[in-house]
Amino acid sequence: MGSYDFLAGSYDALTTDVDYPTWADYIERHFARLGRPVRTVLDLACGTGSLTCELARRGYEVTGVDKSPEMLSLAEEKCRDLDNRPRFFCEGMEALRLPGRVDACVCCLDSVNYVLHPRKLERAFRRVYDCLEPGGLFLFDADTPEKLAAMDGQVFLDETEDEYCVWRGEYSSRRRVCSFWMDIFRREGELWRRGEELHEEYAYTMEELEGYLRQAGFAAVKQYGKLKFRAPRPGEQRIFFAARKAA
Repeated sequence: MGSYDFLAGSYDALTTDVDYPTWADYIERHFARLGRPVRTVLDLACGTGSLTCELARRGYEVTGVDKSPEMLSLAEEKCRDLDNRPRFFCEGMEALRLPGRVDACVCCLDSVNYVLHPRKLERAFRRVYDCLEPGGLFLFDADTPEKLAAMDGQVFLDETEDEYCVWRGEYSSRRRVCSFWMDIFRREGELWRRGEELHEEYAYTMEELEGYLRQAGFAAVKQYGKLKFRAPRPGEQRIFFAARKAA
């Protein structure tokens, strides 16, 4: 079973700790710093569309892209009643193609770490660059190698009344990959259904990510601490990148 095939149905219930309005506030503060209007936004690796919907409610013309049909189905249902409904496309980052350019692209919740091959991520960054209007912004976050290495041997439990998920981390320093093995139980009527999934994240260094951005054509690249407007501090586990396409 592929990543998110089964988890999609429980994803929102198991991630209630993610404060999407706060993430959207942070994104909008970056938009305000651009010095040019932002009307069209690409939410890359949009998942079940929680952030997509939040941005659409704030008046942006949003396009959501994800490679999981199951996640996109939930995203479309979630946004169905919005007057300003987003568009959704099922594509991988490295194969990204849009019918038109956008003013900004956001890619949140360590989605870039899910691209396990550096050359594919290099292609993805080039695709994002091509999809942006001149002067456009690419904003994303990434888990640090230190965070992923520290997951080795860790066991976590998430549960609600209708979902129960046990997952464990295994880090391979040779592959530079952290594997998350998940056992998921979901109540369906009177019965519980069990699913298994494997999720993997690649431990990119911040220097590598900045290098890929510059190779793609981005000239102005800045790094920030988690949801902050200051440089990352030692030991921070999530780093934000803001890269701008030349006007």
